[in-house]
Amino acid sequence: MQSIPRPEYPRPQFSRPTWMNLNGVWQFEIDHGASGRSRGMVDRELHGTITVPFCPESTLSGVGYTDFMAAVWYRRSFTLPEEARGQRVLLHFGAVDYRCEAWVNGRSVGTHEGGYASFTFEITDALQAGENTLVVCADDNQRGGRQPFGKQSEKYESHGCSYTRTTGIWQTVWLEWVSPVYLRNVRLIPDAQNGALYLDATLDGDARGMELAAEASFAGEHQGCAKAYVDGNHARLCLKVKEARLWAPGSPNLYDLKLTLAKDGRTVDAMDSYFALRTVSFAGKKCLINGKPVFQRLVLDQGFYPDGIYTAPSDEALRGDIEMSMAMGFNGARLHQKVFEQRYLYWADKLGYLCWGEMASWGIDPARPHTMTVFLREWLEVVNRDFSAPCIVGWCPYNEVWHESNEGLRELTLQMTYRATKAADPTRPVIDTSGGLHAETDIYDTHDYEQDPAVYQERYRPGAQLYDRFDGRQHYAGGPMFVSEYGGIRWTDKPDGWGYGVAPTSREEFLSRYEGLTMALLNNPEHMGFCYTQLTDVEQEQNGLYTYERVAKFPPEVIAEINRRPAAIENDG
Repeated sequence: MQSIPRPEYPRPQFSRPTWMNLNGVWQFEIDHGASGRSRGMVDRELHGTITVPFCPESTLSGVGYTDFMAAVWYRRSFTLPEEARGQRVLLHFGAVDYRCEAWVNGRSVGTHEGGYASFTFEITDALQAGENTLVVCADDNQRGGRQPFGKQSEKYESHGCSYTRTTGIWQTVWLEWVSPVYLRNVRLIPDAQNGALYLDATLDGDARGMELAAEASFAGEHQGCAKAYVDGNHARLCLKVKEARLWAPGSPNLYDLKLTLAKDGRTVDAMDSYFALRTVSFAGKKCLINGKPVFQRLVLDQGFYPDGIYTAPSDEALRGDIEMSMAMGFNGARLHQKVFEQRYLYWADKLGYLCWGEMASWGIDPARPHTMTVFLREWLEVVNRDFSAPCIVGWCPYNEVWHESNEGLRELTLQMTYRATKAADPTRPVIDTSGGLHAETDIYDTHDYEQDPAVYQERYRPGAQLYDRFDGRQHYAGGPMFVSEYGGIRWTDKPDGWGYGVAPTSREEFLSRYEGLTMALLNNPEHMGFCYTQLTDVEQEQNGLYTYERVAKFPPEVIAEINRRPAAIENDG
């Protein structure tokens, strides 16, 4: 019997036992003219096969086709277990790039636009007894100017810091069966100062007369419980814990949480979850985690894999990337130009690893009027999906946006996106655009790939005047600050490898440069963090601290010794 690829439960913070993984071999066909609907592809067998959840560009998919694909089609059958009879059945997609439509037994069950957000279709009414047929079409017009694509190359070939594209399904597809009334969304809001957790739950179905109960435990020991009656289709409650154990970098204290929806003493729905108590705040230019200054020693993580492209080959690989980073002394990452899957955030939560949630903003211009309907809609879906993850300590929707044209509209879009993000999540800081034009932001950040440590140390010496960057296009207006991209030091034996600046000629020169650049930022008492580019090589970009195959280029303990040196801003004085 063939094993299912990526078999683990895809939504670990809110889990039910009633589910079915649909990963594995599907029928598959490329639709170069995006004309499959007219040609009857919904109703016929497809001519090839693919291994889901890997994109057709990847080797793990079994397809390995890397040219542009206007649309791709998938088809498979499934039979629900007897326990699903009489239940509502939900079809979940971790992510599909870019516009997805699904049919069950020839009936369209929903559409979704956006290549990075997770989404769900209810398919209950389309099901039949016995075997059912699921068909999925993904349209991917990357060169149309109306969809964000992050670091996916807009050319046939990969180039610079743009890599192999991802088309179609690239995260787990799964079924879940639930009761007629179920918990559709739960937001967990920690209140570490008061040793409490606030829950805001949204229910689907007729929830009159129902009660939501939440029970917390830590390492198997009961910590508290709370109950609240449902108000309409919402339930809000406050759960106080017996002992407040705080989550912090390297100290991943997580509470287990059991959620139970009941009516007249009968369980209607139940979920297993977890949460953490931690705060993110600022005091002057210091970033505080749980009231203590923490210098954010971040690394840029692109989330690409040689064999899976956007998709990690295994759950162990997701955990392994975090452990590789921590071994080099980093305490977190910018999850760069890609929305990472929920299993990655789960491991970051479990390991005590800080994350900045980002959107794949490249490919869409904030100055175009359709941006707010295309980009912002999906971005808010992402914020809502990952709202409860303890590891996420900030949001950044855009990367390196400037004001070359339509300056007023571009700035307005950035400001509106910032404010919409703050409205969706007032608990975390938001950077409007990393390293670019700041219209409204909680933190001023800049990207600086200067390779000369002497220049860097002068530029970032204690007491130096903060400056305008890039011929005045970036202006510091006060508040917390950090260099959110630096380094990018090229180290490779490949003659065509790409990286920033002139490559060092020896390992000793590399380490000397790394130390000089990094210490300039650690020693500046006005900087709250840094983000080094980058964790691994990606295809032709050869400036990773690890190769694309995850082999360390330098002893991790040598890099860690530099990164872990005390930062000036962590001084409590």
